[in-house]
This record gives sequence, structure tokens and C-alpha cells, in this order.
Amino acid sequence: MRVVIVGASGNVGSALLRRLADDPVVTSVVGVASRVPRADGSSTVVPPFDTAEWVRCDLTDPEDAVASRLAGAFVGADTVVHLAWALDPAHDRDELARVNVEGTRRVAAAAARAGVGHLVVASCASAYSPAFDDVPRDEHWPTAGVAGSVSSAQKVEVEEFLDRFGEQHPGVVVTRVRAPFTFQRDAAGEVSRLFFGRILPAPLRRKGHLPTLVWPRGMRLQVVHADDLADAYREIVVGRHAGAFNVAAQGVLTGPDVAAIVSQGRLREVSPGSLRRWVALAWAARLVPLDPSWFDVALAVPVLDASRVRTLMHWEPVHDAQATVTEVVGGLVEGAGTQSPPLLPT
Repeated sequence: MRVVIVGASGNVGSALLRRLADDPVVTSVVGVASRVPRADGSSTVVPPFDTAEWVRCDLTDPEDAVASRLAGAFVGADTVVHLAWALDPAHDRDELARVNVEGTRRVAAAAARAGVGHLVVASCASAYSPAFDDVPRDEHWPTAGVAGSVSSAQKVEVEEFLDRFGEQHPGVVVTRVRAPFTFQRDAAGEVSRLFFGRILPAPLRRKGHLPTLVWPRGMRLQVVHADDLADAYREIVVGRHAGAFNVAAQGVLTGPDVAAIVSQGRLREVSPGSLRRWVALAWAARLVPLDPSWFDVALAVPVLDASRVRTLMHWEPVHDAQATVTEVVGGLVEGAGTQSPPLLPT
């Protein structure tokens, strides 16, 4: 089986490369990315990035150029896994739409033209309509998104496009994977740049913990480890499973749970509105890259019920939520990262 991963140089892409290395069913992997991992002149490309054939393709380049590069990358492919998604620059919504929405359309069109039989697209928990309780929702929960969030609206637009694409191309199996926040140690640099920008608290780097965790009252955090998510992708690809799949570790983390990891249990819960106003000011001053609507998304996304992937594919996560967050926080403290441009250490 030949698999092409679009967005292979990122957080989930790197984990999927690691999972598919030496796989008995997947015999070759092509990595497509706008920023491909390269040797720096004094070393070679390191694992897992040395396991793929690399094709550089910026999905926002002129349409003919993108079509040509994707056509070459998709030759002989059995499955295309589309992971590429931009969160930054959040101040440029048109650029985000060109990468996220138009980029997905270009990948899907190229896959259909190349005769690829299976298209797997990364969606997100933010595609779902809000649910503020802790009742897990399965794949039938409405996908109307979270009002005010550009990224959520674009996920919804992509999901609607995939519905139409599946109807127009019945010979292509279409799968979408909806996951919550996805972490691993190697993604610490990316997490730092995206979520904290220039204001990663110094005590976290210096002492390994915060003096006190400030947490919005009522927020709960659901996560999945990138390696566990990659296991699910592998089973979806090899089994050519269609439809939508929630993939998440069981349970959610609350303020006390996160405080036990990052601040030795010291916690100050505040009203969501007051903290959101602070985030909005920091974003307006360009101190943090992600816009304040991400705060709304974190409060509103439903808890994901991953029963379908567990039952159909016998998938079970190796890492629980506490271990996953502990790992990425350790990476933030240590300035962890890897050779791939999106995952470079801070």
C-alpha cells in the first residue's frame, strides 16, 4: 500500500510517519509539505522524516502549479491523508481560507483525478456545535461549529465540502477524523509559538512550574496523544474505513487536574469573561498568535465519544490525558522540538 500524507511535517504528520515506518502493509510513504524537513548541512534528515519521499508543495501557490505537484505526488497512491491546516496568521483570515478551505478542495480534486481510492481528512472537535456539559457526544452530534471562531467555521465548511465531494465521487472512500487538542513532546515548540507567542511564563522555563495556574471557571480539557491518534489513522487507512471518527483519550481534565501538572496544585479559577478580555488584549497587541475565539472554542466544544473507533477498530489509547499533558509541558520546560520546520524547538 502506498500512502501520501499532506502536511506530513507537522505534529500529527510526524507521529503518523513514525507509526507507518516498517509497517507490513504500508510499503511506501510520500510526505507533502510546504516546509519539508531538510538536513542542515552538518547532519542527515532524522527519523521519522527519513522514512518518506518528500514533495514540496504550498497549497496556496497558483492552481496549475499545485495541481502539477500533487499529481506527481499522488501517482500510484492508494490513500491520501490530508492533515495540512493553518492556524497562523490568525489576523489574516483570507490567507487561512486559502490554506484550509481551498487547500482541502485542491487536495481532494487532485486525489480524484489521480484515481486515489481513499481520502482521509483531519477535521476537529471544533467542527461540532457547542455542548457545555460533560456528556460525551458521538459522531451524530451536529457539526455547525462554534459561533465567532474562524477556524471552527472553516472546519464546518470543509466538512460540508467533503459531503458534496463524496456524493460527486462515489468511487472514493471519504473519511474524516475529529480529534481534540493533540499533543506530544516534539510538538512543544509549535505549541509554545501558537498558544503562548512571546508570553510563555518565565517560571515555567526556569523552575519547571508556574507559581499559580489561572483557569477559567467551567473549562474542561480533552486531549489525545499524537501517537495514539496516529494509531487510529493507521487502522483507518489499512481498513479503508469510511465516515466520521472521533478519536480522543477518555475523560477530561479540569482546573485542579491541570494545576497538579503545571503549578504544583496551586490554582486560581476566574470568570471566563475576564480571562477572555485579557486574551483579546494580548491578541490585539500581537503578543499571542491565536485569536480570542479559540478561548470560546475551548469552553464550548463537546466531550468526544470515541466508542466508534474503539469498537470498529479495537483502538485503545496508550496515553491518558494526564500523561499527555504532562509530556508536552515537560517539552515546554525543556524547549523540546525536532528537525521539521513546524516542530523546531523554541
